Amino acid sequence: MELSDLSGIFGNIYAISSPLAWQLGLAVAAVLVAEVVRDLYHLAGHYWAPLQAGHALHHKAYRPDLSIVSLDLYRQAQKHNDVPEALAMVTVTALVAAWGQYTSQGLTLWLGCLYSASFLTTSVARSQGWLLKTDLTHKPGDLVTLPAQWMVNRTYHWRHHFDYANAYYCGTFTLVDKIMGTSLSLKGKSVAVTGASGTLGRSLIAKLASKGARVIALTTSPQAQFEDLGTNIEVLQWYLGAEQELRDRLQKVDILIINHGLNVNSDRDPAAVERSFEVNTFSAWRLMNLFLDTVTESRHKALKELWINTSEAEVNPAFSPLYELSKRTLGELITLRRLDAPCVIRKLVLGPFKSNLNPIGVMSADWVAGAIVALAQRDVRNIIVTINPLTYIFLPVAEGCRSMYFRLFSKRKSDY
Repeated sequence: MELSDLSGIFGNIYAISSPLAWQLGLAVAAVLVAEVVRDLYHLAGHYWAPLQAGHALHHKAYRPDLSIVSLDLYRQAQKHNDVPEALAMVTVTALVAAWGQYTSQGLTLWLGCLYSASFLTTSVARSQGWLLKTDLTHKPGDLVTLPAQWMVNRTYHWRHHFDYANAYYCGTFTLVDKIMGTSLSLKGKSVAVTGASGTLGRSLIAKLASKGARVIALTTSPQAQFEDLGTNIEVLQWYLGAEQELRDRLQKVDILIINHGLNVNSDRDPAAVERSFEVNTFSAWRLMNLFLDTVTESRHKALKELWINTSEAEVNPAFSPLYELSKRTLGELITLRRLDAPCVIRKLVLGPFKSNLNPIGVMSADWVAGAIVALAQRDVRNIIVTINPLTYIFLPVAEGCRSMYFRLFSKRKSDY
């Protein structure tokens, strides 16, 4: 076969695949348009008076275990909320498809209209008391999975009903919530922060309080003062090695942020090794497991979270070898623990910010704290805040490889 023949074959493949790829892209876009309309209609149901009454019925129709209060109320909620929502989806996607046909884009955009019509069909049926099992995100019973990150599952949607109604708006994909920062509500949440008297700890406390969280400052410094950060802050002193004494208080904490750390800089004597690993690794490990043991109820899977500052040193060299070793070990232990975690665990992978531990940092602690909270509200599980672009590449790759390794070569106790 000559080179010209191969060129012709690849040319034909491209000629065929290019239009197919375009049509596939249009089909995906049509479905996304339907979902965006659905989510914006939902959002309007909270803020636009003509839709509020119908959406209020939707919220009244369910108990905390997602069982329906009464069949009549459920049918009314479907009739006055879900059916009009589906009609809006069908209308908009039909207009988009008609425009696509008018501009010679083909029939693919009609997939969005068919997708929307399926929601209309099932919502009309549910308004008559039929096909109740098609209401998947309201299936009654205990929550058994963690909130999904990209698709709306029961646990994710449960939070819209019983955590905070003005968040978690999405119906199938979480795209709109991620854009708006409503994938996690901090309003009214009890949030405990270790390392509270440090530079980042204080910035996190201020930012969390501004979002409506009830903050608990966990500090090992008896001289720490927090009056300048607000009055709605509880200060609780604790000691390294005495983490168990926090058990009762952590029972009522929604989000624990493990942020304390130690940098021995260039020291490498045995005492420095022990201090580094005790503070940066083992104290954090004990607190992590202590908090995870408090996840005992169905609703805790939706409400409780653990955020842990592992540092950029998890994947990149640091100027302090012991800081790098202890933080890297912590990062790998978190990856292992995530495999069986009963609640969401977020890593805070932070680059050099100016603090007492790192006076030559190039980012401000206030900016880093703001970025952490903003990314958490968009449900980012590995929160990377750094000026080093390589970290955004290395961390996901390293995390994925480690997770696969741990899955293949380790077992839960229940697996034996």
